[in-house]
Amino acid sequence: MSGERSDDAVERALEATLFATEEPMTVDELAVHLGGLEKGSVREGLKALAHHYAERGVHLVERGKRWHFETAPDLAHLLRREREQVRRLSRAATEVLAVIAYHEPVSRAEIESIRGVQTSSGTLDVLMEAGWIKLAGRREVPGRPVIYATTPEFLDHFGLASRRDLPGIDELRATGLLDPVDDALEQAMGGDMDPDNPSECEADEEADEIAEPDA
Repeated sequence: MSGERSDDAVERALEATLFATEEPMTVDELAVHLGGLEKGSVREGLKALAHHYAERGVHLVERGKRWHFETAPDLAHLLRREREQVRRLSRAATEVLAVIAYHEPVSRAEIESIRGVQTSSGTLDVLMEAGWIKLAGRREVPGRPVIYATTPEFLDHFGLASRRDLPGIDELRATGLLDPVDDALEQAMGGDMDPDNPSECEADEEADEIAEPDA
């Protein structure tokens, strides 16, 4: 496939590729897949396609520098074959997720310093099983502690193109995942957790789930 193609041909090739792929793709991956197409042509083609689909039943969106088609938000309910009953995250998991999202990459010790309370490994496991955080390497300090960061799935779940689009506390509550009384989340985002008002004990929260199908 030539590196120079008409705009219409590029858009059609990108459209076909993204409809057929099972995973979101980056500009680099799309350029290689289409036979070494110029990356500039790929970017322009993606922008044109995104504009074309902006008012359609599916949208072309970029999440974490990866592009994919997704159902328009106002029509998503029409395609749900199985409803899920979403459970709110525990207070501990909510705080940990907020700290990681707004301060990443962070180590467990740094998370605990910001929250003012110890963080259970079970809480981190819950967030990793949900696909919202990942291991992001090790801090180059004595002991080389593991550091954590959010994932493209986290961005996709909250409808964010990048971390620059992270919502404020009110928008996070509007998703329905956060408990309205979870004011500690706002403090965690700012990094000034009140040490005199620590979080609830996490031992009983480790088994919290993100969602489970309705019976």
